[in-house]
Amino acid sequence: RLDGGTVRQQCQRCAGGTRTTGLPNHTDPCRWQRVSSAAPSEDDLTHSLILVDNHDQEIGHQSKKACHEGAGLLHRAFSVFLFNADGNLLLQQRSEAKPLWPLHWSNTCCSHPRRGESVEAAARRRVREELGVCCDPVYLYKFIYHASFGSVGSEHEYCWVLAGHYSGELEIDHNEIANWRCVRPDMLTAEIAANADAFTPWLKLEWPRVSAEFLGQILPTPA
Repeated sequence: RLDGGTVRQQCQRCAGGTRTTGLPNHTDPCRWQRVSSAAPSEDDLTHSLILVDNHDQEIGHQSKKACHEGAGLLHRAFSVFLFNADGNLLLQQRSEAKPLWPLHWSNTCCSHPRRGESVEAAARRRVREELGVCCDPVYLYKFIYHASFGSVGSEHEYCWVLAGHYSGELEIDHNEIANWRCVRPDMLTAEIAANADAFTPWLKLEWPRVSAEFLGQILPTPA
């Protein structure tokens, strides 16, 4: 289907599935070629990503472009959730130039460790590059998911989920991010329930567990 996408996930505690719908005018299979020919960003499509097996063991390397074409290749990735001093979560809206899920709202930062780079170092690097702030997020859990964006390509990731805090003024890389906002955790849950198609599939898979199991560890205890 050109107007939708299939999502599958696996984790240590559960396995299930859901469906997400992409923006119809962005399900163009030629988007990879157009993005590849544009001015490269720091997260360039030619960087080698880490291929893994179903146990997150490294089995090789491949370009970012190759990892996301067609059904995708299982590779290591991460999602970061950063909260401000008020306990609100920083969300980003993906750039229109993104080949997969452009202009969808997502969590604070999502990317991949490069060849020879740890997940924790990669998370700190990408937050600094995309948002201009420093952080030291901690590991929460990891899981496998697969999500297709029409005929354009797919995410097939062994995704590490991390969370932490940030402070200071943001310096947004507008090649990566179209917009940003901070939202209360309960409001994000309500927004996803009311308008799920506006959000990336990985956020919709991760947020229920992050909000149910980890907010008490992440957010400051009220005085």
